[in-house]
Amino acid sequence: MDSLITAAARALAAGDLLGALNRVALRDDPPALALRGIAMARLGDFVRARALLRRAARAFGAREAVARSRCVVAEAEIALASRDLGWPAKALEGARAVLEQRGDRLNAAHARHLQARRLLLIGRLDEAERVLGEIDVAPFPPALRAAHELVVASIAMRRLRSGAAQAALARAARAAREANIPALAAEVEGASLFLNQPSARLIARGKERLLRLAEVETVLDSDALVVDACRHVVRKGSLVVSLATRPVLFALVRALGEAWPADVPRATLIARAFRARHADDSHRARLRVEMGRLRMELHALADVCATRDGFALAPRRARDVVILAPPADQPHAAVLALLADGEAWSSSAMALALGVSPRTIQRSLESLEAAGQVRPLGRARARRWMSAPLPQFPSLLLLPAPLPGG
Repeated sequence: MDSLITAAARALAAGDLLGALNRVALRDDPPALALRGIAMARLGDFVRARALLRRAARAFGAREAVARSRCVVAEAEIALASRDLGWPAKALEGARAVLEQRGDRLNAAHARHLQARRLLLIGRLDEAERVLGEIDVAPFPPALRAAHELVVASIAMRRLRSGAAQAALARAARAAREANIPALAAEVEGASLFLNQPSARLIARGKERLLRLAEVETVLDSDALVVDACRHVVRKGSLVVSLATRPVLFALVRALGEAWPADVPRATLIARAFRARHADDSHRARLRVEMGRLRMELHALADVCATRDGFALAPRRARDVVILAPPADQPHAAVLALLADGEAWSSSAMALALGVSPRTIQRSLESLEAAGQVRPLGRARARRWMSAPLPQFPSLLLLPAPLPGG
């Protein structure tokens, strides 16, 4: 490798993107193309970066398998940064296998790290943790160690483990200071600030207050019966009943939880669950059926008792009933929570991450755009979406992930 390529690589590793480009801007040999592609990606020009890396991979040829695999890993990182979650994961796995076989353990570990970050984005936390556990971070340079700890912290936050998240962020901050890259240090600082922002609202006995992540963890570990309106589950301790696919039942249990220990009139329940302005005999008959179904779902946690005017919730072994709700109840909150990372997402990537149909995402984006809460970038297949500034930070509890003990 000649001196200019070596100098450009060192500048790139130190975060001096323009210095790296100045050294290789006029060269078209494969190493220069790869370095230019990585630099352009870090400057945000993902389209040109991917084109440069593909040119470099073709130019390296079949005999230079390690160099080609490094280009694949770099392209996978660009796909992740641009939220192209449909990028072929098998290509990254193949590149990782080649790098491990040829002794390039650092780039092979980086490929595993990218796999873990993709799994995190689509809510597959168990698999992400398994992949992270296979990574030896000892040979990582400081910048990659900081990025690794950010992923560890993100998983801990999604699992509501505030202590583990705080420890990982402290390690990330030390690594970022050692790397001396301002953008990385700012990313770590932003993630640390997130721990102190409101993650949910607690509604109990007619009163509301905002909770930080650590306080949410305390509520879930308490003896209270928790009606979680973020994940649409009802739980006490490790016993969890999911109503995510039963919106009518969840609307009923939330109404009962908000009124506890009082009962809720039948007309109120009908309006909340069926969105009916005027209750008739058919609505009352349907309410009885749905209450029977709710009673069966919650039999291990609570009873649903009929009263003279309506129904009341009677927890079996809990001293209190609380509602855990997003910081602000608003339509399409899960989409806003996904866009809260500040990146530009395609509608197909959002559908994959949230586990819903692309048409569902498109309807949500159309409504949010009309309300001025999101903005599009580009057109047709190149269109991406970003969130507009919001008065309240969307909760990460709205993102797909299992609750502790769930």
